[in-house]
Amino acid sequence: MPKMKTNKSLTKRFKVTGTGKVVRHKCGKSHRMVSFTGKRVRQLRRTTTVGGLRAKKILRAMQAD
Repeated sequence: MPKMKTNKSLTKRFKVTGTGKVVRHKCGKSHRMVSFTGKRVRQLRRTTTVGGLRAKKILRAMQAD
């Protein structure tokens, strides 16, 4: 049986922490940020975790074994 291929687009968008959590960047920081408050722009700089079933699916697609 052939090996499972890693989904390369997911490996560029998501990272896995040392404890196994999936981390992603927040969306909405490409343009039209003049209407955002400074607080909102600062919050968008941070990363956030992906939880639940979605994280399981991402981890499964990122595995190369």
